[in-house]
Order: sequence, then C-alpha cells, then structure tokens
Amino acid sequence: MHCALAAALLLAAPVAKVGGPVPILVELFTSEGCSSCPPADAVLARLVREQPVRDVEIVALSEHVDYWDSLGWRDPYSSPVFTRRQEAYASQLGRGTIYTPQLVVDGRADVLGSDQAAARYAAAAAAVAPHGTLKARREGKTLHLEAALPAHSGADVLVAAVDDPPAARVERGENAGRTLSHVRVVRELLRVGRADGTAWSADVQLDGRAAGLRLVAFAQEHGSGRVLAATSVPPP
Repeated sequence: MHCALAAALLLAAPVAKVGGPVPILVELFTSEGCSSCPPADAVLARLVREQPVRDVEIVALSEHVDYWDSLGWRDPYSSPVFTRRQEAYASQLGRGTIYTPQLVVDGRADVLGSDQAAARYAAAAAAVAPHGTLKARREGKTLHLEAALPAHSGADVLVAAVDDPPAARVERGENAGRTLSHVRVVRELLRVGRADGTAWSADVQLDGRAAGLRLVAFAQEHGSGRVLAATSVPPP
C-alpha cells in the first residue's frame, strides 16, 4: 500500500479506546537559538489547538535544550534537564545523535518537529498500543494521582509544570530580530514516584510555581521510554 494512502487510512480510522480519546504525549525538543525551530513551535501549537487526530488527545510538552545557548542567544526557557532527557531518547530510539527540532511521540517514535503530517501519523500509530489511565485531581497545593497501567517492567511517574508564555523578541543568534511564541513550555519536570505494578497512587505537594500552572502527568516505562498513560490538568 502506498505510504501516503496508509497514513490517510490510519488517521481516518477509529483508535481502539475505552472511555474517550487516548492521551498521547508529544514532546518537542526545541531552542530559541535554532533557526529551524520556529516552524516546529508552530506545529506544536496547532496540534494543541486543533487536536487533529481522531480519538487521540495530544498532550504536549515544549522542552528547550541548552546546547544552543553558547551560539549567540541564551534561551530563557532552556535547561540541561531537557538536554539529558533528549540524550536518553537518542539511546532508546536508536538515534546516533540528537537534533532540533525533534518531536518524540509517546516515547515510541521521533519525527522532524516541523513535519505535522508525520507527527499526526506517529500519534495515531502510538494510540493503537496498550495504554492505561492516569487520573489527576487538584486540591489547593496537592495533586492527587491515581494510575491503572498496562503490563510493564517498572515505570517512573513524572509531573511537568507548563505554561504558554507571551511572545518575545530574540535579540541575538540565528533568530535575531524575530518574535517567537511557544506553547506548553516546561518550567519544571519532577519525578514524583515509581510504579512497579499496574496500580499506583500518590499525593504530590506542589511548590509555589507549579501550584499556579498547567500540569502534565505521565507514567513512563524504564528502559524502553514508552509512555504508559498521560493526562493534563488545567491551571487553577
């Protein structure tokens, strides 16, 4: 079957689901110092806004790496935490190197960050795999999490605090003079627990910043990096 036709059929076909769309985590590794990244930032924004994959909920993270910071512009959202996370994916996904912009879909596949069609196809394909559920409830500065996961070999439960900062002008580097905007920028990424079985729950105490931001929680299998369940909690 022609690959374009196969992609169209997959995007049109219902995804096996129980209780609603399957949340699929889409992580963009990006940088304000990278001239190829603004189109990928725009793709992520469209995926969040349009939710274009049938029976899939795109749960997005924008993770700004720090290896562009020495090349003329220090990205104010960058962190070595995201560079290390991207490096771990390079090993898990069999990549010889890291690059920007890169979209990692559900910890299972990666595509060029500016390729929206490939991102949609990867999200639809990921949703066919077994997923569990992750329920999250905010009560003041406490986040109650409860997971029911598919079979796995041990998983970390992580919480990202994210926001959509106002557009800002880049003064130097490859994007000098451009005004850039981003969505779902990760401000904090916390490991809040380990799940060794299929059932897991915990109460997480939120600090000042995280307490006021949108939260993305997800369970991720050790070794493979595949995302077992994900959810997003709006800001209070």
